[in-house]
Amino acid sequence: MTAVTARALIRTEAAAGGRTRLETLRSDPPLTLRQTGPHRVHIVSTAAGPLRGDHLDLAVDVAPGTSLEVRSVAATLVLPGLPDTPSVMVVRARVGAGASLCFSPEPTVLAAGCAHRLVVRLSLAEDATVFWREEIVFGRHGERPGRGHARFDATVAGRPLLRHDLVIGEEEVTGSPAVYGDARCVGSTLLAGPAWARAAPPCAGRERRAVLGDGWAALPLTGPGVQVCALGADAVQLRERLLRGEDAATACAPPGPPAATPAA
Repeated sequence: MTAVTARALIRTEAAAGGRTRLETLRSDPPLTLRQTGPHRVHIVSTAAGPLRGDHLDLAVDVAPGTSLEVRSVAATLVLPGLPDTPSVMVVRARVGAGASLCFSPEPTVLAAGCAHRLVVRLSLAEDATVFWREEIVFGRHGERPGRGHARFDATVAGRPLLRHDLVIGEEEVTGSPAVYGDARCVGSTLLAGPAWARAAPPCAGRERRAVLGDGWAALPLTGPGVQVCALGADAVQLRERLLRGEDAATACAPPGPPAATPAA
């Protein structure tokens, strides 16, 4: 069995009339990219996996004043592979001044026997806007999850906005009722940008507070952003809870968020 190394790139540039042009769309199977709208790209997996030992790298560069939406056509199924070697997926995204990025792929499923690392490094300009949703499913139906470690690092103008770690499949974490309980899925959404630096009427003057619901929480960050976290018994329930948290997070933001929010 041979491990796969793949590097793909999406880069935008500003076009006449304030439009966005996809300047670069470079695929490297299994990371195959398809343009599905004026500034929308879908990730198409053209091979099984990732498998243990694979290293996949996706770079996203959103030029100043442009907009980009990145989605995927299906869930990512992480599979076993080379022994003692995890698979790695790294997403590096840079969002320029006045630009917006919506990154919302379908869930990642950690199949039994896999070992996977998901690393996100997100860099925002001072007035950039981002909607970033991640969903992880603990194994296929009826099976125990593989092992996973998800790390999310976001900065705004070089200043830390969010450092977030998730560990899945380790008995001391997954088996604890204080962490995931009986949930089979976990997800989070980052909403960041000028809209979340301050509250707008009718919320002006109010202290930003956490909002809690059934299985979800919208947590204001020390900086221009809100993180929504949710647990679910399945992927459908997880998405429903994330949507509720996202609605709560945007309730006191100025109308018309500049980054497109994907449908359920």
